[in-house]
Amino acid sequence: MKRLGLFVVALVFAFSTTVMAADKPAVAPTQEQAVAAEKATVVKDEAKVKADAKKAKAEKKAAAKKAKAEKKAAAKKEAAEKKAEEAAPAAK
Repeated sequence: MKRLGLFVVALVFAFSTTVMAADKPAVAPTQEQAVAAEKATVVKDEAKVKADAKKAKAEKKAAAKKAKAEKKAAAKKEAAEKKAEEAAPAAK
């Protein structure tokens, strides 16, 4: 019985707070809140620019690494072909 009473009190409280909140008009943000929101936007934009720069740097580094690996593979292939050519005349 005690639980039922507490449940009813909670329901009445929830209903009354909902009705009270619906009666109040939306309040415009204050000047301080507007400034804080603008600063947050600026910080967010700066973070995005930083992340983009970091991503571009990583892509550039990956491209350089890939080019270096391709160059090394080409040099290795050329050395193997040269070695094969040197071995071929000796076999004749």
